[in-house]
Amino acid sequence: MNLKPLLPYIYLAVLVISATSCSGKLETGNINMENWKKDRNGCLGLRLQDLEEIKQLKNTFLAKNNQEIILTFGRPDRVELVDKSQSFFIYFLEPSDRCEQQTEKEPLKVLFRLNAINKVSEVTVTTLNP
Repeated sequence: MNLKPLLPYIYLAVLVISATSCSGKLETGNINMENWKKDRNGCLGLRLQDLEEIKQLKNTFLAKNNQEIILTFGRPDRVELVDKSQSFFIYFLEPSDRCEQQTEKEPLKVLFRLNAINKVSEVTVTTLNP
């Protein structure tokens, strides 16, 4: 049997399988992901309930790619491009300035630092801005 005519299709199938298998949802332990995605900008205070779980799991997200983070946690509340080599995905745990209730202090947030190849290089729970 001559497989030569089928080689381009085989290569394409392998490429598609490898590309889709790399980007899946991440393990999030006991974090209520339904509440997480419902709580855009931290306005409802639902994400704050999972603070301890986030702190315990944060290092498991290192070296994951940006698509895995988005598939798992939803679209970031903010994305900040620091320079060409890094950016931050920001998810607010406490109400941000985009919520109705205004706060005097800087809200608590989860920062995913992404390197030039869109891999997570650091995860921080902080009130500081990148």
